[in-house]
Amino acid sequence: METENKFKNENIREASFELGRPQGAAPSKDIAKEAEDVSSNDKTAPTTTTTTENNDEEFEHEYISGLTLFLVITAVTLVFFLIMLDMSIIVTAIPRITSDFHSLPDVGWYGSVFLLANCAVQPLTGKLYTKLSSKLTFLAFLLLFEVGSLLCGAAVSSNMLIIGRAVAGLGGSGLTNGALTIIAAALPMHKRPAMMGVMMSFGQLGIIGGPLIGGVLTQYASWRWCFYINLPIGGFATLLLFKIHIPERLIKVSGEKSTIKTVLSQLDLIGFSLFAPFSIMVLMAVQWGGQKYSWTSSTIIGLFCGGAGALLAFLAWEWHIGEKAMIPFSVLRKRVVWCSCLVTGLFFASLLVFSYYLPIYFQTVKGVSPTMSGVYMLPSVLSQMATSVVSGVLVGKLGYYTPWSMGSAIMVSIAAGLMSTLKPNTSNAKWIGYQILAGLGRGAGLQIPIVAIQNVLQPSQIPIGMALIMFIQTFGGGLFLAFAQTIFSHGLIDGLERFAPSVDAPAVIAAGATAVRNVVSPEQLSGVLEAYNLGVDHCFYLAAACSAATFAASLGMGFGSVKKEKKAAVVKV
Repeated sequence: METENKFKNENIREASFELGRPQGAAPSKDIAKEAEDVSSNDKTAPTTTTTTENNDEEFEHEYISGLTLFLVITAVTLVFFLIMLDMSIIVTAIPRITSDFHSLPDVGWYGSVFLLANCAVQPLTGKLYTKLSSKLTFLAFLLLFEVGSLLCGAAVSSNMLIIGRAVAGLGGSGLTNGALTIIAAALPMHKRPAMMGVMMSFGQLGIIGGPLIGGVLTQYASWRWCFYINLPIGGFATLLLFKIHIPERLIKVSGEKSTIKTVLSQLDLIGFSLFAPFSIMVLMAVQWGGQKYSWTSSTIIGLFCGGAGALLAFLAWEWHIGEKAMIPFSVLRKRVVWCSCLVTGLFFASLLVFSYYLPIYFQTVKGVSPTMSGVYMLPSVLSQMATSVVSGVLVGKLGYYTPWSMGSAIMVSIAAGLMSTLKPNTSNAKWIGYQILAGLGRGAGLQIPIVAIQNVLQPSQIPIGMALIMFIQTFGGGLFLAFAQTIFSHGLIDGLERFAPSVDAPAVIAAGATAVRNVVSPEQLSGVLEAYNLGVDHCFYLAAACSAATFAASLGMGFGSVKKEKKAAVVKV
């Protein structure tokens, strides 16, 4: 009886803390009744609850459920799909754009300027989500992304299109991490893996379906609809979120009012001014290296040196200002955080190599249309979607997440190795089976680094962690796509020298992957296809190496569980 009374009193004190009362104050009759309901094993599930978060910080927080939760997940999934779609849909529209604007020299900027703007601002967005309303900040970034899409669709010149892509990149920088921040605020830790799996698996359809949708719109409507398509989908997501209350996790300084001046003073704009040049210079170096300039040119060496100097200055400044930093060292020094960042960077490097070079194999080596290429990618897409949801549910049920990441790395490594054996005459059964294995592996590990970071950070630090991991995902993907392009180019040139020495190699390369059959004779075609196949195979070597490194990095995430012991008090609000 004494133990039971002690338990009731503890619940009353926690309920009083949640409602802002001093713990020594006498609780109201309603609160006392709620505490007694808890101690009597009341199983009624409220629509909104407060509970202590699964990490080291004592943090009472409300969550959402039911229809409200469904609408939130639907909205953030649509936005994540938009970002993935926007990154890939432009690929099939670029040839028509260059014809309309006579802007072949600008081709590289159409894709890279989005990436540059996105990476440069990414960490700052995490700081914004810790200081401002998550819903309003998310909607502001979505509006900026929509404005950029509108500028691209209405562009009357190549320069206007490039500006529009930059604006869309700035808007997109705060959307993926904002979506993950909103999910973290809406759900307790053990329920997040399943919902993040749903969001990320359906969002990945944008990468796979982007070239297909872009090809259809460009052929039957206009390339401008590759950008206009973002407007109705983004508008619908805005309507879903507009009237919904999203729980907040803001960092508040005691006794300080939240004004524009105080928020700006806490954003670490000096750190941002050092970080942005670092990311831009490094990405420009890897985009241009081996393509526009040689790797030993003064331009590339200067960009790398400038990026390294900016990074060192940024790290020194972040160390100097401590917890006020854009990326505090208290977050960076956690082994789980930086190992999770390594995992996600390598994971998405491998994923993007599959997404970009498997269609080249189908469209060039196998000779199928862009539409059928998208159909041929379905085995990996469907298996990835299924496993992503299943793994998310099982992580929530079983608690442990690191084994899923390790298993993912093993399966994707094997699948990439098998895909490096693809030949022009490889049977359908083989490439379908290889894709299913790759999809199962990717689905098992897709959201695991995000789960790991959210499990070890304080709730108020989660937006910073999400911004950091999204930056690594985008930055790492950009780096390794540039590496893959270099590897593919060298493999293609070597293959042409070996299998088709009589063809005009510059003409074959200039024709592009889908038009190669138009510039070579039937007698030369088989050798050219072997050369393209060799270039693609070499890219899968890179994917296999990235996946093997993912396994090693996964060990650093530890063997924590999302099912830590919670406080006993769960009160209705």
